[in-house]
Amino acid sequence: MTTAENTLATGQQQEDLLTRLAAKHTLASLLDCIVSEAMQLTNADGGTLYLMDGDGESSELHFSVVRTDSLGIQLNGYDGDEVPMAPIPLYEAGEPNHHNVASHAALSRKPVIIDDAYTVSEFDFSGTKKFDQSTGYRSRSFLTQPLLDHQGEVIGVLQLLNSRNHNNEVGPFSPEILPSVQALAKYAAISLNNQVLIHGHKELLDSFIKALASITDVRSPHTSLHCQRIPELTELIARAACEDKSGYFKDFQLNDEEWYELSVAAWLHDCGKLATPDYVVDKATKLHMLWDGIDAIRARFSALKAQTEAGYLRAMLAPNADREALEKKLADELAQLDDDCDFVSRANTGGEFMKPEDQARIRELSKTHWIDADGNRQPLLTEVEVDNLCISRGTLNNEERATINRHIDITIEILEALPFPRNLRRVPEYAGGHHEKMNGKGFPRGLTRDQLSIPARMMGVADIFEALTAKERPYKKPMPLSQAFSILRNMRDEEHIDPDVFELFLRSGVWKEYAERHLSEEQKDVTDATEYL
Repeated sequence: MTTAENTLATGQQQEDLLTRLAAKHTLASLLDCIVSEAMQLTNADGGTLYLMDGDGESSELHFSVVRTDSLGIQLNGYDGDEVPMAPIPLYEAGEPNHHNVASHAALSRKPVIIDDAYTVSEFDFSGTKKFDQSTGYRSRSFLTQPLLDHQGEVIGVLQLLNSRNHNNEVGPFSPEILPSVQALAKYAAISLNNQVLIHGHKELLDSFIKALASITDVRSPHTSLHCQRIPELTELIARAACEDKSGYFKDFQLNDEEWYELSVAAWLHDCGKLATPDYVVDKATKLHMLWDGIDAIRARFSALKAQTEAGYLRAMLAPNADREALEKKLADELAQLDDDCDFVSRANTGGEFMKPEDQARIRELSKTHWIDADGNRQPLLTEVEVDNLCISRGTLNNEERATINRHIDITIEILEALPFPRNLRRVPEYAGGHHEKMNGKGFPRGLTRDQLSIPARMMGVADIFEALTAKERPYKKPMPLSQAFSILRNMRDEEHIDPDVFELFLRSGVWKEYAERHLSEEQKDVTDATEYL
């Protein structure tokens, strides 16, 4: 192919190049495309693309793409490859670095053509020579072109290596090809600048999303890490679904944008809890408001014990008193008060289920009275305390549970108010559906299974399983896998969770991977989860 045939001489060729560059929707693929197009244009054997990082004297050129066809080298740092080359500083000890040809091109904003790196003295090619020595390669000709954005600022440097003629013989880069390389660099810089901005905005959005989730978790040590575990667990389930080639999920697949959409939804699924009052989010015991009310009740028990003891002492001083009988009765009553106090303390911690007889005992204790400092007769337990102590599950009363359930409404309101782009339009539905039930009796919208997307149903199972097995909940011991699976099975039978997601979760074994990372050894009491199907 002649130089003339390689040039971007026609408007159609330039338009085709722009189309190919614009078709790349990720930074990694765009970087590959720029290097590939430049190598094809110049028939080069190798190409390197550096991206600028830092400002002023801290500016550096970072190796982003390194490619040498004859050596089979093709590395892309933005595609997960490790590029083992140190960045090139534009300044050394405060002075411009003109010793390296790439930094020189960036500083001068001008292209550099070198016919043979081994015969030039103005640039330091010692690193290139070491590379050649270790690989048996011979680096000869170089064409180094800075990439300038619309403001004339350097955003990167494109370097091409070893131009080849039609016989595949290495020779110098023809000066005639330079205008075409500069035209390509111009179009590449436009596309690259746009993609770098998009990549930067995405990184900012990701960081902001994760910061919100961290704030939600930090607010309460009892639900800490929940918002960070749900994205991980949801992704595990979704990957299992994508790998299912014969079952219910055989047609389920997610592309890169859909994976990102699911990740954003999982990270934000509880963002509405930021508007939930602290005393509800952090209610570790049934009597906890801004402080734990059990201390006030213990003080009343102490006062009642002292008053009881004083009453008996007065009775013992009466003529003809049966001191032995009174002392025994006093000891019995004090022991009963100690037992009642301990019982109330245990009831305050909450749990998975409170027996009706224990609730009845609480109500009976409320009929006991003590004398306050003003001499007034007061109930040992107030109506509010009785209502809270009789909570059958957990530590939240009905009003508080409604308050915390409101977080999902707020989550949906927040997410639906955000101007998500088209590729994230389902984030509110995914995040807002994890408390719905398959029978339509969930909240907040009472959606049925057919009205919920598969990702939303996956997140529902992930949310429940994490809550059941979490080790930080103060009102229950860490739940073993056997108990968690039994509860999930009952929820499946009662049409609370999706049966196909539940089956996938157990059969795929993703629970095992999650358990290895987050559960204690005591919780891992299941080796074959399929028995719970």
